[in-house]
Amino acid sequence: MANWKDRLRAAGIHLTLSLAVAALAAGLVFGLWYPWPYRELSGGRELFLLVVSVDVVMGPLITFAIFNRAKPWKSLRRDLAVVGLLQLAALGYGLWTVAVARPVHLVFEYNRLRVVHAIEVPQDMLARAPATVQALPWSGPTPLSLRPFKDSSENFDATLAAMGGVSLSARPDLWQPYDAGRADILKEARPVAVLRQRFAARAADIDAAVAATGRPPDALRWLPVAGRKVFWTALIDAATAQPLGYLPLDSF
Repeated sequence: MANWKDRLRAAGIHLTLSLAVAALAAGLVFGLWYPWPYRELSGGRELFLLVVSVDVVMGPLITFAIFNRAKPWKSLRRDLAVVGLLQLAALGYGLWTVAVARPVHLVFEYNRLRVVHAIEVPQDMLARAPATVQALPWSGPTPLSLRPFKDSSENFDATLAAMGGVSLSARPDLWQPYDAGRADILKEARPVAVLRQRFAARAADIDAAVAATGRPPDALRWLPVAGRKVFWTALIDAATAQPLGYLPLDSF
């Protein structure tokens, strides 16, 4: 009976330490790499929970299975150290997986906004990003827009590449600062009244999202947003085109 109590106590201590480390990892992931709304648009929450839940559960369970005070202290300490190192290695690999899938840019793609993830940007094209644009930032997604095509040939080549899996928004050679596309963004954006009319059943949700921006409806416009597996709507400033709010509503 005493051995079971010792095992439960050791597993409980291990679980507490694991949760503390997981909390620090969550601060990094959701505070820096996947700030709201990208934890939803890019599936960051699901990725993180999948990685951390297995890591947090398995470590204490292994400790519960191997902990035995009858063992020499040196052997027990070695076993616990191995479990801890394996757990940290698994967490490190999981965080690396989450990091390479992180969102790096919110790009205006001619008639919509699209979230671009680090893993989607071709490595051989990184050097072609504008000097003013950090190709793969670690401090959260940055807003960009796409420049006009130079000619029909470039348009054809880029469209062909998009059909092959490289989206236009993931091409560094087409990136430009977000403000450079402001006129085109505002040209494509629609009034909030149009959104309320089109989705009358979601009027309350739309009004709540508008209120959260702190701006009157007439000072806002909207554009559809393409995430990793979901489609939302962005509310943007009618003068500056800067994104101010997001709504889980497929407006494509």
